[in-house]
Amino acid sequence: MRDLRMVLRVDAVASGGLGVLLVALSGVLDGLFGLPVLLSVLAGAGLVVWAAFLGWVSVGLAPGLVREVVLGNLVWVLASVAFAVAAWSELTGLGIAFVLAQAAVVLGLLVLQATGLPRATTARPAS
Repeated sequence: MRDLRMVLRVDAVASGGLGVLLVALSGVLDGLFGLPVLLSVLAGAGLVVWAAFLGWVSVGLAPGLVREVVLGNLVWVLASVAFAVAAWSELTGLGIAFVLAQAAVVLGLLVLQATGLPRATTARPAS
């Protein structure tokens, strides 16, 4: 159960950090990666909110909320890959690599969270 808590907290720090960077560097990322400024700002702000949610979930480890985190991360991975494919011509090579790399990191966290969920469920005391 402690491992799941740590993975959720790592996810929170990574999500929050990426969110802040996307907002703060939105103009730079437009030129460097081909990521539109509005998309960077909206995604970044959403990631900061997501990070706060992850931190909250990591405190209680309610199985239903952890499942929502896993599902949310799955949606993020699928949306990131779809965006990389759909925006292939607008993104730079670095932009494509960035979008796919962050999706791969989230996929890794998703796997760790999904595998930690059964242990957290069985470790919870019966009510």
